[in-house]
Amino acid sequence: MFCNRLYELSNCCGSRSQLRFILLSLLIITHFSSGPAFSENGPEKPNVILIVADDLGYGDLGLHGSKQIPTPYIDRLAAEGIVFTNGYVSSPVCSPSRAGLLTGKNQVSFGFDNNLFRAQPGFDPEYVGLPLSEPTLAETLKSLGYVNGLIGKWHLGEKPQFNPLKRGFDEFWGFLGGGHDYFSARPGGQGMKCPIECNYKTPGDLTYMTDDIGDECVDFIRRHKNAPFFLFASFNAPHSPIQAMEKDLKLFRHIEDQLRRTYCAMVYRLDQNVGKILKALEEEGLERNTFVVFISDNGGPANSISNGSVNAPLRGQKTTLLEGGIRVPYIFKWPQRLKAGQRIDDLVLSLDICPTFIEAAGGMVSPKDNYRGVNIIPFLTGQTEKVPHQSMEWKYTVSTAIRDGDWKLIRLPDRLPMLYHLSEDISEQHDVALENPDRTKAMLKRLGTWDVHLRHPLFLEPANWRIRHLGFYDAHYSLVQPE
Repeated sequence: MFCNRLYELSNCCGSRSQLRFILLSLLIITHFSSGPAFSENGPEKPNVILIVADDLGYGDLGLHGSKQIPTPYIDRLAAEGIVFTNGYVSSPVCSPSRAGLLTGKNQVSFGFDNNLFRAQPGFDPEYVGLPLSEPTLAETLKSLGYVNGLIGKWHLGEKPQFNPLKRGFDEFWGFLGGGHDYFSARPGGQGMKCPIECNYKTPGDLTYMTDDIGDECVDFIRRHKNAPFFLFASFNAPHSPIQAMEKDLKLFRHIEDQLRRTYCAMVYRLDQNVGKILKALEEEGLERNTFVVFISDNGGPANSISNGSVNAPLRGQKTTLLEGGIRVPYIFKWPQRLKAGQRIDDLVLSLDICPTFIEAAGGMVSPKDNYRGVNIIPFLTGQTEKVPHQSMEWKYTVSTAIRDGDWKLIRLPDRLPMLYHLSEDISEQHDVALENPDRTKAMLKRLGTWDVHLRHPLFLEPANWRIRHLGFYDAHYSLVQPE
């Protein structure tokens, strides 16, 4: 058919030069209509937005089957984008997970094994943060012409050298630590009530932290709509303290358990503010060429550190390398480049977001960058059939784990290694290590070889936290959604 059309064109055109011009025009139109937008100055760079929830339960979104919490905006983002059913973070706790997220590297490779805490005896407090030797996503995007904003939680170091404004961000509104009170920020306050830091205006009083983060994100989008921007919408919801607005609590008054009721209200308010960000993109005409990613930094905490979250059908919680600690909601949306409505079952990592954003922005990723993550756009667009990852390793204080295909092995200090076949046992109920001795030995060997080549930790958590982490592997977890 194409040859017949060329014959028709050759008959209607007055010369071969005219035919060549038409063919060239058709090729250009075809190429550009399926690729990125172009301006007079070349390819139009996409805006990129990274939305991170904090301690969100895997089962607490509508798209994952929640029966108690309506999350229409996150669900819509998933419906209009791509959902990754095997999306993992690189750590089961906040700070190491974010270190991996912003560097594209497994953070234990540069000594970021533990969660941030004040320096333990024998460790230098000047190193309690994201190492200055590790380039951040913001620094790389800044070199590509992006204006970068961080709104919300940092948790990658409180010393001046670790400040986000020194790590590639042009604007910062938020707090440096791991958590914050949702209603109160006091001048001279400490810990959860520390003052809000901001370098582009004088912060007003808090209304409700989640709303304030959402409002600041919208303001950032509107102020920078005429230039490519990177917005890190770093929510602290639904991390402790467990606090919600009265109007939201009323929506869940039928839930008897007070902790769960408050948590549901917090997740509902988080969803409303995700919707606020998405609406701002639509109103400013930016929606089509803005690359939005939604993820949680780790699974929801349960038992003695519970925030009321549910990770069902996954077993485990924050701080464990069971699925409930490291498998998270993971959504991409970029209308200009990515086909909507896809559901990807192949393994992807939070570490992929950094190189994916960089190459989407026109940058180049090379082996010398030492990224553990990969650019997954070629896989999503069919340019390659090679899956992003076959395997992944994790380490957090007392535990290490490796996933190879559908098999996952966990090693703890007080028991034999545990082996699970995830495609048949997503809830990790059946340890089949003794039934598969050869596989268990091979995976244990790979995991141990990886582990002994890691750097020493730059800092440690309190020693007694390790005992608590270990106990969570023996705890009971509900594997069904609450009604």
